[in-house]
Amino acid sequence: MTNTGFTKPAATWNEKFDRTEYIFGEAPNEYLASHAAMLLPGQRALAVADGEGRNSVWCAQQGLMVDAFDLSPIGIAKAKALAADRGIAVNFFISSCEDWDWMPEKYDVVLLIFVQFATPELRAQLFAHCIETLKPGGLLILQGYTPKQLEFKTGGPPILAHLYTETMLREALASMDILDCSFYEREIREGTHHVGMSALCGVVARKRTA
Repeated sequence: MTNTGFTKPAATWNEKFDRTEYIFGEAPNEYLASHAAMLLPGQRALAVADGEGRNSVWCAQQGLMVDAFDLSPIGIAKAKALAADRGIAVNFFISSCEDWDWMPEKYDVVLLIFVQFATPELRAQLFAHCIETLKPGGLLILQGYTPKQLEFKTGGPPILAHLYTETMLREALASMDILDCSFYEREIREGTHHVGMSALCGVVARKRTA
């Protein structure tokens, strides 16, 4: 996201990513991976604010045709290296969410994995774009932090308005069929920046066909 509460978000994320290790790990997000059966080879997927590429690369390994973008050139460079190491192809782009070309009804799957560094106003625009770019019947898969995460302090933005509540998500996705909307606490270990007991939510929603 381009509005993270930082004055220079691209520089901030470049600084975070500028190290040898993958700060969120190289394995896919656990919630995303738990829905592997819903992803079909040949589907077109978009990974939003994909960082160092762990989720887009994993989707490509499942046989999906994947586009992924992030505003950090260093993050994208590491994502390309990860894809090359795994011997798979992902179409990577350097872009903010605001500047991305949100083509209508292009994708079968859109991933929003811990994309929470946006104001409520920008978040509303982002969710609308994600719904617009899905094909009818397409899936939105989301993982994020809930307000209780402010107590755990094991990842995510320390800003209440950026965290997800069930009411907010159901309102934002009211035009979709929600297949799963789970709120739970779990200890996670995703790299060095998502470690420890966490307050999480996971959503899978399908764009209506009519």
